Amino acid sequence: MDLCDLATIKKVMSRHGFTFSKALGQNFLINPDVCPEMAHSLGANEKTGVLEIGAGVGVLTKELAKVAGRVVSVELDKRLFPVLEETLDGFDNIELVNDDIMKLDFCAFLEEKFDGCDSIMVCANLPYYITSPIVMLLLESGAPIDKIVVMVQKEAGERLCAGVGSRLAGAVTVAVNYYADSEILFDVGRESFMPSPKVDSVVISLMPRKEKKYNVSDERHFFTVVKCAFAQRRKTALNSISNTLGVKKEMVADVFDKLAIDKNIRAEKLTMEELISIAEQL
Repeated sequence: MDLCDLATIKKVMSRHGFTFSKALGQNFLINPDVCPEMAHSLGANEKTGVLEIGAGVGVLTKELAKVAGRVVSVELDKRLFPVLEETLDGFDNIELVNDDIMKLDFCAFLEEKFDGCDSIMVCANLPYYITSPIVMLLLESGAPIDKIVVMVQKEAGERLCAGVGSRLAGAVTVAVNYYADSEILFDVGRESFMPSPKVDSVVISLMPRKEKKYNVSDERHFFTVVKCAFAQRRKTALNSISNTLGVKKEMVADVFDKLAIDKNIRAEKLTMEELISIAEQL
């Protein structure tokens, strides 16, 4: 069954009375080149377990099943399961789970589903509306994930993979850089989807680090300071931190002076080392 053929997809969905849900950000891939490239970019083998977040009609799921030993796809929309039973028929290494990935005991879930696998990877076409929360769940969980390959909105992907201290940097950029090495793999045009969204996408790769790259004494406090620094992007980092962290401006100014950081600098110009030093001093 060609799941990238528009007529085929419409027939399958019609048989099961399925309609798209805007609330769940459902846009299904119809470009036949994208999913095979995503799957092969993992470098998976028969000892690899792959977690997919959102199965859609199974286009990516099928490709993952061809390269990995075990595929577990967590799909929130239970209406898709009759469709998936048809589109994924014949694959015995796929397990479908009807659940919300954000509400699972994530580490316990991976341990249960991928017991016996030599490595665990994540591959998904992420809904635009929940990209950052899912990415941060994967990185902050401490789960033994070896590689993450996900498709996201282009603007979000560029921010996730930007360098700290660059024009595109945001709080999520700092968080990704703290936990992983990132890169943009390839672009995906809006015409690759049904229904066609109003924006283009990119496929990115995240490689969670096995050992910490940065020395931070209190991670929660550090990320709070980072979020405060970027909370008011039109203001200086000093003013944004003071306003949103609830610390007197004079105190924050003293920290900047002590660290020899320009008090007029904006958050996106701060390096990772400077952000860490500001958080440590505060």
